Amino acid sequence: MTNNWWKWVCVLFVFFSFTAKAESQKDVVDYVNPFIGTSNFGTTNPGAVCPNGLMSVVPFNVMGSPDNKYDKDARWWSTPYEFYNVFFTGYSHVNLSGVGCPEMGSLLLMPTTGELKVDYKEYGSRYKNEVAKPGYYANILTDYNIKTEVTATLRSSVARFTFPKGKSHILLNLGEGLTNESGAFIKKVNDCEFEGMKVLGTFCYNPQAIFPIYFVMRVNKKPLSSGYWKKQRPMTGVEAEWDKDNGKFKLYTNYKKDIAGDDIGVFMNYDTKTNEQLEVQMGVSFVSIENARQNLEEEQKGKTFDQIHAEARQAWKDNLSRIMVEGGTEDQKTIFYTALYHTLIHPNILQDVNGQYPALESDKIKTITEGNRYTVYSLWDTYRNVHQLLTLVYPEKQRDMIRTMINMYEEHGWMPKWELFGRETYTMEGDPAIPVITDSYLKGLRGYDINKAYEAFYKSATIAGKGNLLRPDNDDYLQKGYVALREQYDNSVSHALEYYVADNALSRLAKALGKTKDAKLFYDRSLNYRSYYDKQYGTMRPLLPNGKFLTPFDPKQGENFEPSPGFHEGNAWNYTFFVPHDVQGYAKLMGGQKAFVNKLQMVFDKGYYDPANEPDIAYAHLFSYFKGEAWRTQKEVRRLLKENFKNLPEGIPGNDDTGAMSAWAVFNMMGFYPDCPGNPSYTFTSPVFNKIIIKLDKQQWGREQLVIETVSPSDKAEIIKKVELGGKPYNSFRLTHDQLIKAGNVKFYLQ
Repeated sequence: MTNNWWKWVCVLFVFFSFTAKAESQKDVVDYVNPFIGTSNFGTTNPGAVCPNGLMSVVPFNVMGSPDNKYDKDARWWSTPYEFYNVFFTGYSHVNLSGVGCPEMGSLLLMPTTGELKVDYKEYGSRYKNEVAKPGYYANILTDYNIKTEVTATLRSSVARFTFPKGKSHILLNLGEGLTNESGAFIKKVNDCEFEGMKVLGTFCYNPQAIFPIYFVMRVNKKPLSSGYWKKQRPMTGVEAEWDKDNGKFKLYTNYKKDIAGDDIGVFMNYDTKTNEQLEVQMGVSFVSIENARQNLEEEQKGKTFDQIHAEARQAWKDNLSRIMVEGGTEDQKTIFYTALYHTLIHPNILQDVNGQYPALESDKIKTITEGNRYTVYSLWDTYRNVHQLLTLVYPEKQRDMIRTMINMYEEHGWMPKWELFGRETYTMEGDPAIPVITDSYLKGLRGYDINKAYEAFYKSATIAGKGNLLRPDNDDYLQKGYVALREQYDNSVSHALEYYVADNALSRLAKALGKTKDAKLFYDRSLNYRSYYDKQYGTMRPLLPNGKFLTPFDPKQGENFEPSPGFHEGNAWNYTFFVPHDVQGYAKLMGGQKAFVNKLQMVFDKGYYDPANEPDIAYAHLFSYFKGEAWRTQKEVRRLLKENFKNLPEGIPGNDDTGAMSAWAVFNMMGFYPDCPGNPSYTFTSPVFNKIIIKLDKQQWGREQLVIETVSPSDKAEIIKKVELGGKPYNSFRLTHDQLIKAGNVKFYLQ
């Protein structure tokens, strides 16, 4: 008995020692769960992508199975993937993450077996055994017993399909996808290579934003036969012989040239052996087919699937390792690193390996000679926190993004608002480039033409008339100090509140550049938010052209995303405290600190706060502007983190908005948050980890790391008892960026 007992003690000791060692050796990449945010309208996806890579290859399961037998319904239209859907129709190439409108999600690559089918409703398959890691995704198609795997480089992808024995096929569907466009062109180059173009665009149903994506597809084995398909009747002039019907599609096999039109595709037929693997490479470009081919060749030449996967993993490891955390639970680490992962998906590089890229709103092709040209600027979302995170932790990326924005102004005459692959969609409100660049400049980030940026900002802030593409209702704003409600649902209040934030940031920039007169002009304009405050309701309220408030008025209208006069994607309560640049002054307007704090607390207590919407994203941090009230910030932020960010597919509270929601989690889990865009400062929150080490760019910030430590009596402690900054007592719950960097160390004591 004694010997057996000792044997088990030894076994358990070895087991736990091995487990502890394995735990300590766990890479940051292994904490990322790409399935977080893939349900509950988070619209993220688990596909393979490199940090800020142009190419992403994503499992597509939102097309809908026949009669919706296996899937939910069409409400998942703004993402290629929804976690609980099970009807797989291929891998889409170049996708968006966390957005609220459908776009991209095209070039659908699909393996099948048995008789050839080219209608996705017939060839789609259920699947199992999903695996998703940064730079890699895999599943098994149960209808075909095919294992599928994908990985990516910056501008290309490779899929590896493991087939059973028998008739097998590889399909490239150019008609289906998330985009509203279905037109395409494809040409056979040789037995193993096809090239072509697909039309994309009309993001958020903006008809002017249409653009092509060029591609080259290669397979590593010659097919027995191949051909095209086309929906509807055959095109005249196509040198092909129609063989037979395939449902609603025509099949062409004895073709000589190419095929173009709507709803077309290409198929390749094989007779595979048991467990035979076929690989399909895809290179893309927004410039030309030649560039797509060059991207593919230079990024994948001589590399195996596993080597490409390893390089993608290493790229993510390098990026995620900029922030190292200790302590906290395994779920908290997973939530944190997945959130950080999501903030590094967009914006994406746009230039090809030869440096070429499409100029904004132009048919010109330009060449970048230094750094990266970026695209996918969802600025209404990301100006609040994503770019602040990039400035601090990834300044080299942020610098290139700012250079890109200034170049866009030189190309198009306007700063970007919601730019997408060389087209401006003009989606959402405001003048968001102003706080993005101002915030970085005031923090000390240099290496771009700030005077050219200021020229662009001054233009959009002062030009009246419909010719102002960023502020289309600037006439009212300049003449009245507010934007009047002229149509029932024109989002007038939302527009104006965004302009006030932008003008305050512009005032700060003007002051830093020695433009005293401009600084006063824009500062005074930023205070006109007061005209919207209605003491009767205690909220912001739409104003009519005659200066009177809209009547009747319900401040809760819009709480369920139904249309609301004057407000976009929300109601008056979601916007009433959206005055981050004048919190103290706004409190006086409301009747003082007590009235302000009580009303703000009521927003949380009554559930008026929307954790998934940007205008109120910093509400919880406003308590810290008032002496004795900072504990409310710490309490509410911790509660919001626990309730809304989880290690689950539903783990993001709505659209991730190209990383904005994830950036909120990253900052707050570290213990500080940039609550006022354009103001280089932060509000303290209580960290969830014992220690955080942010690796800094020494050349940029003058030191190699920023250390945040937390001393806590228990896991439940969330209120800050005291703070030490640089080893010295610090008696405030707010600090500037310079204070944070110069200190190098922040130590929190919780209670």
